[in-house]
Amino acid sequence: MTWLAKRELAMTYTPAPRDPKQLPVRINLLSDTQTRPTPAMREAIARAEVGDEQIGDDPTVNLLCERVADLLGKEAAVFMPSGTMCNVAATLVHCRPGDEILAHETAHIIAREGGAHAALGGFQITPLPGADGQFSPATFRAALHPRSRYQPPQTVVSVEQTANIGGGTIWKKAALDEIVQIANSNGLATHMDGARLMNACVATGIGAREMAKGWDSAWIDFSKGLGAPVGAAIAGSREFIDEVWRWKQRLGGSMRQAGICAAACVHALDHHVDRLAEDHANARALARGLSQIRGIEVQQPETNLVFFSPDGAGVTGDDMVARLRQHGVLLAMMDGRIRACTHLDVTAAMIEETVGLVREIARSA
Repeated sequence: MTWLAKRELAMTYTPAPRDPKQLPVRINLLSDTQTRPTPAMREAIARAEVGDEQIGDDPTVNLLCERVADLLGKEAAVFMPSGTMCNVAATLVHCRPGDEILAHETAHIIAREGGAHAALGGFQITPLPGADGQFSPATFRAALHPRSRYQPPQTVVSVEQTANIGGGTIWKKAALDEIVQIANSNGLATHMDGARLMNACVATGIGAREMAKGWDSAWIDFSKGLGAPVGAAIAGSREFIDEVWRWKQRLGGSMRQAGICAAACVHALDHHVDRLAEDHANARALARGLSQIRGIEVQQPETNLVFFSPDGAGVTGDDMVARLRQHGVLLAMMDGRIRACTHLDVTAAMIEETVGLVREIARSA
């Protein structure tokens, strides 16, 4: 390894020195991926019936896939290690090299998946503009072009429910239906990134089957608000899932006794869906408290994500995050704003304490 390569490796992987005044993390608002399995979930994991998932012999994985297919109103489903693999495998099935995918400019497949769709599939993703992480059906229609040898085939339109960087906003059912109609009329497949789909369902009262109706592929993540340690499941037609399985194998996502992981996901479906309403209530309480602090600009949450900026209080976002971290409160900077994410390990008391600390920091500035 050259000295330059060693230097770049050190720059990439060496953590910043720990501030000796910094407390251990007590309030983790970084992401709902930070959840820890509950005692009951750990018991479900320990009791899991297992087999070889790769050859279809794990009963707990099979049960989970049946549950997810039924939940989303599709013919079949497959268990995957991550939501990113769901997105990547779906586009690898729907598209051919050189094809064009249409998605919002802040969508996860553009901003958070390491260029996997271009690197592995040779696809280009056309970013569509729109407020709060969503493009309108009119914007989608305007981006379509006639079939021509001079332009790439437009093969897939993708939405992210909820829209993460947009503020955890919920795509309206009417907009989803109109996008499906436009796509069908123009020969495009439809893909729903459902990383926080169950948050949208709980917030609106619309069932997951209805929310995903008409979409050729859709998936849900278990390692976010549902609180499982790992895993996602994608659903679609049997033919589509057969091809997803091929890509799962190619990508190294095929597992062995994965029932240990799937048991946590089944438990989450049984016990952690309705309680997402608590996370939404905590997010609203956090937004309400922050908005009462002079100079703090807050986007009102629709689900469990709260984006805010402290610039008007004379504190940069980076400084606010760093000073909160000294008090044991962990948040994230995302696209120029602070993001706080509520989940099952965050209590109402933690929300109240966080608001108080932000108020103190803003006042001192």
